[in-house]
Amino acid sequence: MLIINNVLVSDELIENYFCCDLSQCQGACCIEGDAGAPLHPLEIGDLDEYYPIFKKYMTEEGVAKIEEDGFFDYDMNGHFVTPLLEDEACAYIYYENDMAKCAIEKSYDNGEIPFKKPISCHLYPIRVKELPDYDALNYHRWIVCELACEKGEALKLPVYRFLKEPLIRKYGKTWWEELEKTVNGKT
Repeated sequence: MLIINNVLVSDELIENYFCCDLSQCQGACCIEGDAGAPLHPLEIGDLDEYYPIFKKYMTEEGVAKIEEDGFFDYDMNGHFVTPLLEDEACAYIYYENDMAKCAIEKSYDNGEIPFKKPISCHLYPIRVKELPDYDALNYHRWIVCELACEKGEALKLPVYRFLKEPLIRKYGKTWWEELEKTVNGKT
């Protein structure tokens, strides 16, 4: 385990490989599971503020869910998560050629909003455990990402490098540079 400025980084993020391949999984992480994606409390305000912009990309069922129940739900531990539809898909999805994609991200990619998607989605398969004095970054393994692991292995792309952009978004460029320096000194 590495410690970079009060962030504990699991060795698995450095030693394991990963590279999403939506053409293979069809966005399964957005349509399977027993709870929505974790949300930071501050993200709920962003979802509320920018909903009128990204709403146009969502499914009718997703729009109905948000307008009936709100921008977030709670998981079994009482933490904020994205709402799920009856089929357990995220309420914020849309489909493009039978592939589940994020309506929030589409709006960001079109230059309409200032954030890509909830940070937990952007960081996946990293899961952040926020503790009083530090964050712990762990690798979440899920069968739906098996092909992403194979692709990452073929490319020799470690999990943390695949997730450079969201790690910089969460912790900043200086933190990222320190992580890279530490990893390169370690390997």
